[in-house]
Amino acid sequence: MSNELLSQILGGISQLQSQLLRVNDRLDAIESGGAQPFTPLSRDFAFSPNFSPGKRVSYSSHSNSVNHHVPKDGLTMPSSVAEKDSSLEPAEPDVGMWTVVPAGGAGTRLWPLSRQNCPKFLLDLTGQGRTLIQNTWDRLLPLSGADRLMVVTGKSHVDAVGMQLPHLKSNNVFAEPSPKESMAAIGLAAAVLLRRDPEAVLGSFAADHIISGRDAFESSVREAVRVAHEGYLVTIGIAPSHPSTGFGYIKLGEQLELSGAPNAHKVLEFKEKPDARTAAAYLSTGKYRWNGGMFVVKAKVLMSLLEDNVPELAEGLHAVAAAWGTSDQERVLSETWPSLPKIAIDHAVAEPASRVGRVAVVPATFGWDDVGDFASLADLLPAEKNQARVLGDQSLVITEGQVGGIIVPASGRAIACLGMDDVVVVDTPDALLITTRARSQDVKSIVGKCKKTHPELC
Repeated sequence: MSNELLSQILGGISQLQSQLLRVNDRLDAIESGGAQPFTPLSRDFAFSPNFSPGKRVSYSSHSNSVNHHVPKDGLTMPSSVAEKDSSLEPAEPDVGMWTVVPAGGAGTRLWPLSRQNCPKFLLDLTGQGRTLIQNTWDRLLPLSGADRLMVVTGKSHVDAVGMQLPHLKSNNVFAEPSPKESMAAIGLAAAVLLRRDPEAVLGSFAADHIISGRDAFESSVREAVRVAHEGYLVTIGIAPSHPSTGFGYIKLGEQLELSGAPNAHKVLEFKEKPDARTAAAYLSTGKYRWNGGMFVVKAKVLMSLLEDNVPELAEGLHAVAAAWGTSDQERVLSETWPSLPKIAIDHAVAEPASRVGRVAVVPATFGWDDVGDFASLADLLPAEKNQARVLGDQSLVITEGQVGGIIVPASGRAIACLGMDDVVVVDTPDALLITTRARSQDVKSIVGKCKKTHPELC
């Protein structure tokens, strides 16, 4: 079978899977007693991390109101957000895992919907009334409980995270002075956790991913915890639905045959984002999974791997952890953090550890997307066949001869599209983006230019 034919078949499977996952999401919401889905950009969403299209304020004014909100005139967080949080108080979790949620981002890939001060994890991108970080909280709470759920985020996002996650414990919030990639963020939580609980197992799950299939997710995490107790750094491998060139890949090795983890394999190697032909070849073997950036590991194992591979980063994080919670915390953090190496967890520990047989993978079957651009966001939104997807008030969008694409009427004004196939239109109160789905990955380059002439919009 040719790679081109394989790509077409897998593309059709991907479309079918997207439809099934949307149905699964709706069922999950009904089972959890969630509110009826509504558009996050609607005029009814009066207090939101999103701007309201019914109020044409500048984005900077909107961001300021989120980060420095003082309730007035009886304005409160809508029940669909606040009350659902209070209802999610599960029985005591029995997984035996702490979770850390790295919540960062430059707000470039979904600009102008997301910005530096309002990255995508603070936005509701599914139209169900919960932001991405709130959905992450909902997903992890049954596994770790509120007492063992930690968030690492930038100082400028701490207030917004606190408002969206009112049950998050204050001593479980770690504020980074500046972004240092995933290893420093996860390592900071691991180093502090190591002092709280020397035998702790830590699971890291990004704040801005979309996951469907709750039972399958929880089953995979439970297997990963079991394998982590054997001293492995464990990643969860996502079953690829198509030969994506936007994700890294994990090559499966021999099966571990551990009791309680029947699907676990050793990892032979991690592969960087491939070209289309290589991605199709990976899928044809059945031995590759997408790298979703989810890791489960004992805190002491992670720090040991870091000491072996990036000792200067491990030393700095241990110094910060030793001062954490003391009067010296801010001083040590401000002195140490700027000089820490900027590196992703994959490059820092996962790849070198896989070469010596210390990384395992649990192949998973749940739906996953990192919403890396407007093309992937469009795939998550419902629409009639060949019609544009709309995130926001659909009554504001008028189309004729339109096939595919995504339209976001976030400014509150009407948008008309005539004969524009696969177009991306994102209209916010202070900036308008027009591109195509094919160029979605290049949006960050426009943001780079915008920073030079209109930095207030970034």
